[in-house]
Amino acid sequence: MPATLARAAERSRPVSMAETRMLEVPAPLAPLLPGGGIRKGATVAVEPGLGGVSLALALAAPVTTGGGWAAVVGLSSLGLLAAAELGVDLRRLALVPGPGRQWPAVVAALVDGFDLLVLRPPVTVRPAEGRRLAARVRERGAVLLVVDAPGWPEPDLRMSVEAAEWEGLGAGHGFLMGRRVDVVASGRRVGGRDRRLSVWLPAPGSGRMEEVAAETPATTVPFLERVSG
Repeated sequence: MPATLARAAERSRPVSMAETRMLEVPAPLAPLLPGGGIRKGATVAVEPGLGGVSLALALAAPVTTGGGWAAVVGLSSLGLLAAAELGVDLRRLALVPGPGRQWPAVVAALVDGFDLLVLRPPVTVRPAEGRRLAARVRERGAVLLVVDAPGWPEPDLRMSVEAAEWEGLGAGHGFLMGRRVDVVASGRRVGGRDRRLSVWLPAPGSGRMEEVAAETPATTVPFLERVSG
């Protein structure tokens, strides 16, 4: 299987991979990150729960719509409709829902031809495996988003979703229209300190990530989130 994936990755290699050292992120997140994006070669740990998977898909959206390629490994319950609503171009998205015991080899093969990889390891990651994959990602200039892998060794950046509130749900009635969240970034890439901003994920009407306008009325109410995000 790794050999087949390597051939597929080579055929789909985007010609623009080496043109810039920054991976584009959704515009609302640009102020959160130094340089307005994620530096290619970085490994990013995305915390689970409260919309971690939604955040990972939102980060994949501008990559795929901008002519790049993304792959999702180990997320067997991923909803393609949800990905499309968040702006992901499904024609430029590869899925490997069950990589099995050879998952490190699968990810290493995909790194050769994809700008962005979203990975949920099927088992606990040994530090040596994580470091080898991070080194390969750094060498190839891709970006690796590791979801729900608390033992991953020394990621360059950590991102999480906190303080989620839904818009549109009244006192026992109404419709969930949008979710306002705080996205937090920390780690070496942001100077070792936490950075935080509020965004819509998803936004009312569009279903995508959008900026929260300063004049937005505070009509949200807390809503219990599913751990799957």
